[in-house]
Amino acid sequence: MLIPQIATPATSTATPKHAGFTLLELIVGVVVLGIALLMISSILGPMYIRSAEPWHQVRAAELGHSLMNEILARSFDENSSRGTTLLRCNEAGADSCITAMPACPANGMSSATEEANRDLYDDVDDFHCFRGDGAAVSNILNESLADSYRNYQVAVLVSYAGADVGLPNQSAKRVDISVILPSGDSIAFSSYKGNW
Repeated sequence: MLIPQIATPATSTATPKHAGFTLLELIVGVVVLGIALLMISSILGPMYIRSAEPWHQVRAAELGHSLMNEILARSFDENSSRGTTLLRCNEAGADSCITAMPACPANGMSSATEEANRDLYDDVDDFHCFRGDGAAVSNILNESLADSYRNYQVAVLVSYAGADVGLPNQSAKRVDISVILPSGDSIAFSSYKGNW
């Protein structure tokens, strides 16, 4: 008769397997991850800084276009007829146009500005040497847009430029607007106003 034998577990002299990471492996992993994140952020960092630039450029374009429309809606010259005579300055029977635009003084206003404040500007020359910031901008209801255009600057120069477009020099004026963004970059706008 056979007697069943009970199997006894074999004793192993091998070391048991360890589960998990050692402290050294964790430290090395954290250091490698930190270096990788530092490299990624140093590459993407400059892009984050410039990410708002297109938005500022659109805002500057809106501001420059709006100011240009306001200026071009005015008369050509202080001596232009605004009544029923329909005479242009420098025509027979009409007053002469202003002969030359003065240089812009340091304070930003010029002698070509005959009116005391911007609400009274009635011709293109009045905007010559105009400088302002967001507080100088208002909407059609005369509400200040200072909050919308904080840290933006505008500068306007007006000059005779008829020769640029094939006319006698005093028959057209060039209006140059510079809009300075909060970043310090400048966007330029130019247009011509004819004496007609």
